[in-house]
Amino acid sequence: MKLSGLVIRSSSIHAAGCYTTRPIKKGVRICEYDGPRMSKAEADARYENRFVTYLFACGSQVIDGFGTAMFINHSCDANCETEQDEEARVYICSIRDIEAGEELTYEYNLHDSDEDDQDCYCGAHSCRGTMFSDQELKRRARIAKRLAAQSRARRSSGVESAKASTT
Repeated sequence: MKLSGLVIRSSSIHAAGCYTTRPIKKGVRICEYDGPRMSKAEADARYENRFVTYLFACGSQVIDGFGTAMFINHSCDANCETEQDEEARVYICSIRDIEAGEELTYEYNLHDSDEDDQDCYCGAHSCRGTMFSDQELKRRARIAKRLAAQSRARRSSGVESAKASTT
């Protein structure tokens, strides 16, 4: 499934982007995020030393993007969202009316990344500064808090051990 009137060209958000040449109404399935499916482990191995990937998490699998959808960039003020059907097919759908010439974007909501950060450069007034999902940011904050507490505990027990050995 692919809506006609889409072009790929240079984007101010990131490298190349997908633009519409005609207006799109709210609620339209624009294109499918399609490509070979594989496990996360397979995708990690395949792209271990690559800087650019077009991977989309879909349940326990990853879609290795191919086609128009792979050029739809992230934005914190997106005009599209992803929708998964009962057959686990993923579509990019408009969440508002989109004007001709507008770049198509959706919120990536990255999670389970091996990267330390995923900075966002969308330029939106409401930019969150990251492509990570809110849930991923909370998960990382919990981990950081736990590690900080463990570090304090280690330092504290080391200080107590040092005091005990000097008395």
